[in-house]
Amino acid sequence: MRIEPFLFVKSATHPVYHPTADRVTYLSNMTGIPQVWEYDREKELNYQLSFTSERIMFVGYISGSSQKIIGMDEGVNERQQLYLLHSDSTLTPLTDQPDFIHKYGGASADGKRIAWASNRRNPRFFDIYVQDLESLEFRCVYEVDGSYAPIAWHPQQEALLIEKTNTNLDQDLGLLDLQSGEVKWLTSHNGEAGFYHAHFSQSGDSIFVLTNMDHEYVGLAEISTTTGQLTWLDQEFWDLEKLAINKAKTHVAYSINEGGYSKAVLYRLEDGTKTHWEHPQGVIEKISFSPDGKKLAFVLNGATHPTDLWEYDLVKNETKRLTYVSCSPSVQEELVEPELIEYISFDGLKIPAFYYKPKNTTGPLPVLVFVHGGPESQIRPTYNPFLQYFIHHGYAVCTPNVRGSSGYGKTSIHLDDKRKRMDSVQDLVSLVDWLKAEGDADPKRISIMGRSYGGFMVLAAITHHPDLWAAAIDIVGISSFKSFLQNTSVWRRKLREAEYGSLEEDSDFFDQIDPIHYTDKIKAPLLVLHGANDPRVPVEEAEQIVADLKKRDHPVEYICFENEGHFFVRTENNITAYTEVARFLDRWLTKS
Repeated sequence: MRIEPFLFVKSATHPVYHPTADRVTYLSNMTGIPQVWEYDREKELNYQLSFTSERIMFVGYISGSSQKIIGMDEGVNERQQLYLLHSDSTLTPLTDQPDFIHKYGGASADGKRIAWASNRRNPRFFDIYVQDLESLEFRCVYEVDGSYAPIAWHPQQEALLIEKTNTNLDQDLGLLDLQSGEVKWLTSHNGEAGFYHAHFSQSGDSIFVLTNMDHEYVGLAEISTTTGQLTWLDQEFWDLEKLAINKAKTHVAYSINEGGYSKAVLYRLEDGTKTHWEHPQGVIEKISFSPDGKKLAFVLNGATHPTDLWEYDLVKNETKRLTYVSCSPSVQEELVEPELIEYISFDGLKIPAFYYKPKNTTGPLPVLVFVHGGPESQIRPTYNPFLQYFIHHGYAVCTPNVRGSSGYGKTSIHLDDKRKRMDSVQDLVSLVDWLKAEGDADPKRISIMGRSYGGFMVLAAITHHPDLWAAAIDIVGISSFKSFLQNTSVWRRKLREAEYGSLEEDSDFFDQIDPIHYTDKIKAPLLVLHGANDPRVPVEEAEQIVADLKKRDHPVEYICFENEGHFFVRTENNITAYTEVARFLDRWLTKS
């Protein structure tokens, strides 16, 4: 099979119930780019509601109405603008400042106002705004240098729950009084603490939130909006995720991230009773209650269950699949479920990884190591079209969660910070040792691919450990932390320095590790893919290493997509990108 059938497996994401609960609104890339669709539960039919040439990033409903609000950027540049989406598919612009980012923060209970954050005052900072939906006039309600965002409206509508982002892993929550402009901070803490998916109680006297404050793992807690007192409701030895709450504020739903797989939980707030509802193996990516609280829509994404909408009936205790937009019988037969393996790194640390082996093949196998981005992220057993294509094509694929990955506790995520950066690269060396000894890998046909921070890992691996790799693919990767921090979006730089180190304190270390300084060590042929509109890792990161390798007459290929950013969202571009990756791997691994 060619790669197109794998890439044409579509997805359904971001479900929200229509106020009448007879329909579920969601996003899908069925037309090649994410648009708004609707599933009619009675007729069991899907309808397209938006028809734009750019990707839609979210869809929601204005409180108490069937009025839809969406976010959309241009050229995948992440500068989201907000719009009202009408029943005739026309749009009313709400923000209309395409040079800046706008983060939606919900609608007031009466549906008359919305809140959002934007860096329109200063590109480095995010202020908070409230907008009237009748006049479309807006005002800044909180202007302080820093990164702030509205999370939810207080039930009485006189205050906003807001978030201050200190780093990617450390936040604070507070109540912003819309009359006085004063903030009452609720989450005073020592050390690092994240707060995720916060929801008000019925009265607004407390919030329910996922947090790891003073705890190794993310758990479920209730925080008083009067005293700031935190009470734990549920804690596991894994992170809890994707918190949702019903309209009556009697039940919350979330999932447990057990080694990368999701386990769904319904929690009754009155007595702490927990119910685990059944679903196929995979990852739950979003949960949404129906208006009457009797059903839950959720997104399920598994290696052999591509992304679609499912629904759990709380009354019948039954789970069923709602949409079949990912259904592709010819591809479904070829999909492979990974084995969760664990190997020992250079210092004795156990590193988890998912190992996919092609069907009906015997070793020694050509292997593609795929490294996730972040690095505060986690590779999980979800459907990945190009990885499944490579498996179908005869390659084994291994996706490690090297040190610094999320999902394994607060301590683990900091094991690669700043000057410990190269320890995570050493984890890849230990993985190669495992692949040779236990993974049935052909030592001469081990390749590596990664995107974003994973792209840096690729470049670091082939410059600092050049003898291990037969080929390498860098997708929107960092070739120099120094130039990356100098050129990334100004508001993002501070957040990344907490993880990577700063120009002021760590420039000497960057010079020691940056791949751009060691291109003469590279032995593996290299393919580089990038988006011209990337606001996270500027395209210059790709251009400088490609130019350097071309000067050295080293085998290097480069594709830049002019209408993509940090992510490739257009189907035609993904076909081009991964057809070239397959050709590139076949060329060089056949030679090895």
